[in-house]
Amino acid sequence: MDIKTVGIVGAGQMGNGIAHVMALAGYDVMLTDVSGDALKAAVSTIDKNLERQVSRDKISADVKAAAMDRIATTQVLTDLGATDLVIEAATERETIKQAIFEDLVPHLQPHTILTSNTSSISITRLASRTDRPEKFMGFHFMNPVPVMQLVELIRRIATDAETFNACKAVVDKLGKTSASAEDFPAFIVNRILMPMINEAVYTLYEGVGSVQSIDSSLKLGANHPMGPLELADFIGLDTCLAIMNVLHDGLADTKYRPCPLLTKYVEAGWLGRKSQRGFYDYRGETPVPTR
Repeated sequence: MDIKTVGIVGAGQMGNGIAHVMALAGYDVMLTDVSGDALKAAVSTIDKNLERQVSRDKISADVKAAAMDRIATTQVLTDLGATDLVIEAATERETIKQAIFEDLVPHLQPHTILTSNTSSISITRLASRTDRPEKFMGFHFMNPVPVMQLVELIRRIATDAETFNACKAVVDKLGKTSASAEDFPAFIVNRILMPMINEAVYTLYEGVGSVQSIDSSLKLGANHPMGPLELADFIGLDTCLAIMNVLHDGLADTKYRPCPLLTKYVEAGWLGRKSQRGFYDYRGETPVPTR
């Protein structure tokens, strides 16, 4: 099918990033969120990030203006009913995602493809709350969306070839690369990445090294662009914990048990960059390790 319009649920970091790349690729975008302030902040962020691309001569001012004109916002979820493709990018909580699908499905066109940007939750379970198991799949962008080249495409047990090929064509049009993953907990990237981050937290918890020494060791010893604890702060410690819980529950293996220190930070509200404190304190001019 020829996808021309894209609906995006959630105006947070992932949602506004997806809206950015979709509009830049020529799709008409309808971005929704329950918060009007979140929508305003999302549009401002997209404008700022597009302007950065203009300043670096990656796009022209006319291309930026055209992309911004393709983005519309709404606080009414059902306004997405007329779109060809819906990408849910709400909080990484299964109950919230299921509620969104239940509210949205009665208003969708028969041909609309429904997808989730979940980084770990079962696509099969999410699809069970909809009326279109053949037209449902995982569409997992990496963060930050405008920069990262990979998109994981996750089929559920009933996803048909037409749906998969249509989503793959969208990824190709975005100029990104797709990786096909089966519907197992955390898929490919987070199945590998999150246990590494969790082990880094255990390394800190057990006193093997400090925040700074752990991050420096991985950056200089493994050539990682960011240390694992710095990366955890960037992703959000609540998201890291949620994914580790999905892995632990879904695979029933103690090697995926979330580190108690990670749980403690989340309980304290130290979620990383978005709360100004995590493994680093971001309230000053430069980040300072908190341990």
